Parts: sequence; structure tokens; C-alpha cells
Amino acid sequence: MRYAAASSFPARHWSPCQQLWFPDRLGVGLAGISVIARFLGVLLRGRRAGEAHLLSHELPPEPDEVPLQISSTAFTAGSAIPRRYAGEGVGDNVSPPLRWSQPPQGTVELVLVMEDPDAPLRRPFVHLIAAGIDPFVTGFTEGVLGPEGAAACLLGLTSFRQLGYSGPRALPGHGPHRYVFQLFALGERSGLARGARRNELVAALHGKLLARGTLEGIFERP
Repeated sequence: MRYAAASSFPARHWSPCQQLWFPDRLGVGLAGISVIARFLGVLLRGRRAGEAHLLSHELPPEPDEVPLQISSTAFTAGSAIPRRYAGEGVGDNVSPPLRWSQPPQGTVELVLVMEDPDAPLRRPFVHLIAAGIDPFVTGFTEGVLGPEGAAACLLGLTSFRQLGYSGPRALPGHGPHRYVFQLFALGERSGLARGARRNELVAALHGKLLARGTLEGIFERP
């Protein structure tokens, strides 16, 4: 199934990172997997996807584009994200509360994306895609961006192949990771549907931006 969680796929089809995130499916004890995960985290500490591959950097600015202000009552920009919002097995995996400024006149849709540019991969790890957000919405309360949440939007697939919010869950020992919430105000519909993937976003948003804003938080597993 297209929308199945990563844990529903045979283990032989998983990446090494996914295998570490679902140790119970591999028959490996938690103590053993923790040692292996930390060893890999330290080994790969110098490898990062890079912020140049964030969606906000891949979309060129439009001539009349204006900034959006995005914030959270759970953490301030550039500060640590509380463990409560970390991913399954690390925290409670609930999405943090978010607020943003009123988008400009002519906005027909908002798109919210969360990425980790410090993942030891070729591309940033995707933790959230939420499209089809009404332009009159100026924020989300805690927890509503999960697969069972009440957010009025279309949820896309994360790098875990799951719908909705997947909290920070970097390899232990890999150092601090930045988690970047990126909000885009569109003057035309994106055309994105439920289950949209990251590789669809540039084409769907390019040439439609009226405004954008980012909020960055930090999370580290020692």
C-alpha cells in the first residue's frame, strides 16, 4: 500500500537507518541496537545532507515575495526542541504548537514542511508534509499534525513512509540536528494530494509563492 508505515514493509527493503529505527522487526535486542546506533552516529558525525537541499533553498524567491513569521510556544527559534516532540521511542511523537503571521492577500493555500538537513543522508530527512492548509488558518495546536490529528490539511509522506508528523529521532552520538519548519503561502493551488512525497514539492510550489517563513529548532541524542 502506498500509505503504509515503514514498519509494514519487509525488513530486507529498509535502509540501514530504517532498520535501526525498527529494531523489534529485526529480532535485535534494544541494548544491542542502542550500541550499534550510537557507533554509527559517531562514525557518520561528519556526514550531513546540508541546508542547501532544504525545500526553502531549492525554491527560488519570487519578485514580490514577502516574509512570514512562524513561531512556537514550545521552543524559541534556534533553541532545543523539548523531548515530548521527539519521535517514537525517543519522545511522545506529538507535533508542537505552531503560530504564524497572516499571509498576504491573494493567498489560496499554505504548505508546511519540516526537514532535518543534518541527517547523514544525501537529502534532508522529511518529518512532515502538510498541504492544502486554508489561508485563514494561522497556526496549529499541539498534536493535530499526527496521522490521527484533527488538522484540516492534506498530509504527505515522511521519510519514514508515514503520513503526518514524525518527530526528531536522529542517530545517537551524531551531534545536534536542526529541524526546520518551512511555511509557504501560495497564490495558486499546489495540486498536492494526500500522500504527497518530497520529490513532488518543488514542481508543485515553483512560481506560486507569495510568502515564506522558517522556524528552526535543535534536537540531539547523546
